[in-house]
Amino acid sequence: EKLPISEPTNAYDFGQIINAVNSNKDKAACADLLTITDPKKLPVLLSNKLEGEIFLFFIQSLEYYLVGKDPGLVYQHLFYLSKAERFKVVLALLSKNEKEQVQQLFGLLPENQNNQYSSEDLRSLKKVYEL
Repeated sequence: EKLPISEPTNAYDFGQIINAVNSNKDKAACADLLTITDPKKLPVLLSNKLEGEIFLFFIQSLEYYLVGKDPGLVYQHLFYLSKAERFKVVLALLSKNEKEQVQQLFGLLPENQNNQYSSEDLRSLKKVYEL
């Protein structure tokens, strides 16, 4: 049964929703959550709770459900995810296989998305993700 997803108002709410969708491995619900969450709020909503498992869950949800529909939104989420506390730690701890999943998502993003980001923006972001 599909989890009801509403826009989280604070880090606690966001954490509760993420834990619920992650425990069910519900990537569609995670994609719904990321669709209604303003990417700019991601660092605040994640607070200091970013972990490898959640990071990869986001990456997979963005890849499976959103990159084909709204690459601009995916770019925004990747951009603000990189501003989250613990991002560098999580990145450093990714396995080769996990890094390849991130690379795969970046590979699906078109070079240039209207006025949402440029190919230069995309290249810069890839560097942040050490790709």
